[in-house]
Amino acid sequence: MVEVEHWNTLRLKIYIGEHDSWDGKPLYKAIVEKLREIGVAGATVYRGIYGFGKKSRIHSTDVLRLSTDLPIVIEVIDRGHVIEKAVNIIKPMIKDGMITVEPVIVLWVGPKKEIEKFEEDAVREE
Repeated sequence: MVEVEHWNTLRLKIYIGEHDSWDGKPLYKAIVEKLREIGVAGATVYRGIYGFGKKSRIHSTDVLRLSTDLPIVIEVIDRGHVIEKAVNIIKPMIKDGMITVEPVIVLWVGPKKEIEKFEEDAVREE
């Protein structure tokens, strides 16, 4: 096993509604497809089960409160320059939502061949 440590990585989180759309498809799908197209390391979509946003309306999966627009969060972690590119491409797609970017430290652990592409700007202790 090899460990590679990155200190110049960022976490991008995109907060949107389940029924937001882009060019006739769900916005979260359009965003993930665009992120894949531009080569980000990976993306995960989370569907919220309970919460509220800037309008203070409760969104819930409760049977008694069938919300029609649950919160969606798309999370991406990659190098800073990739996240910056992603934000510039994704931001115009969002009509009503929020984007956050924060620094993270990433520890890649695994077989050497799987993590070689992440070594170029990594910090390693020998």
